[in-house]
Amino acid sequence: MRVQPLVSAYHRWVASGRRLTESWAGSPRALDVLTALSCLGLMALDLPGLAATDNSLSGPAAAVVLAVGCTSLLVRRRTPWISYVAALLFIGWLHELTLIQFALYSVGRYRGRRAAVLATIGYVGFALLLFSCVPGWAADKAETLSGFLGLFVPIGVLAAAVGIAAYRHDLVGELTARRAESAVLQAVQQERTSVARDVHDFVGRELTLLTVRSEVLSVRARETTHGPDFEELADTARRAHLVLNEIIVQRGERAATPGVDGLPALAEESGRAGSPVRLAMDREVRGLSPLRQAAVYRVVQECLTNAAKHAHGETIHVSIAADGPQLRIAVRNALPARTPGRRAPVSAGSGTASMSERVRSLGGTLTARRTQDAYEVVATLPRG
Repeated sequence: MRVQPLVSAYHRWVASGRRLTESWAGSPRALDVLTALSCLGLMALDLPGLAATDNSLSGPAAAVVLAVGCTSLLVRRRTPWISYVAALLFIGWLHELTLIQFALYSVGRYRGRRAAVLATIGYVGFALLLFSCVPGWAADKAETLSGFLGLFVPIGVLAAAVGIAAYRHDLVGELTARRAESAVLQAVQQERTSVARDVHDFVGRELTLLTVRSEVLSVRARETTHGPDFEELADTARRAHLVLNEIIVQRGERAATPGVDGLPALAEESGRAGSPVRLAMDREVRGLSPLRQAAVYRVVQECLTNAAKHAHGETIHVSIAADGPQLRIAVRNALPARTPGRRAPVSAGSGTASMSERVRSLGGTLTARRTQDAYEVVATLPRG
């Protein structure tokens, strides 16, 4: 009975270690540190030779110099030329050729073929210049030059070539990811189009039936006091059907969202429906861009719709003011007294979220709060 908890704890410890190892191994910073340590380990094998050939560096001093040079590989993704210059310095000073291989690979990996070719030519030219022009750089120039040309030049070229291949592999991977993302976006767009067509077909049919039925009722009640109400209901259903067509069917042909000039008509329509609106708007608002005007119109429209659903008959106060670089939209209405047995209005609950998303897309903010006796929506937008 005591063994099972120990086994479970061991498995949890192994799983956490595996997750930590996988996250560390996949980190670019971890790979850079591992590369620098690998380079330092290879160069550490040359410490006895450096101490013997270069009297200016002792063993500890040479280790410090090599460690400082390896730290340049930590920034090889952003600035691989730093490690390249450090490697050339090591060639001329310490005859150390290990760092240049890592540097050439880094240039090819993160700067592409042209940069790698130029770096390789510069590396070979710099070394040949040292062989021919610097006195005492090589004791036996013929033997050292043959070893350099036969071994270290091919290794440098190979390192640059491997870096170029990795660079192209990264490009192919990024292109594949972009194509996959484009395919997903296209699938989402197709699904949205399909949903829009379904909405148009089903909702359009219901609006058509509502329009026809309202017209029939308006004709029957023409001589009564309810005749104008049925006529207005028929006009509202007809306009809703036209707006549905504009948004879904003809969206690419013309804009369906009016600007701030449509707010008085919107307020008048709300007043005819039983929710009077007091609209206060600064003159500077008419100078906004069409995109911001459309956002203002949609916010006010959604607020009036919510007020008509949840506070029908109450006065709605709408204020649109230009406050310096910001535009402030405030819509406030009183809350009606609760009536027992009153049915809740039909609402999907997404109106406020839709308003907030539209405002945020323009760099603004939106807050909606409810007090004991009122409901207020405040939106701020940059004037542009």
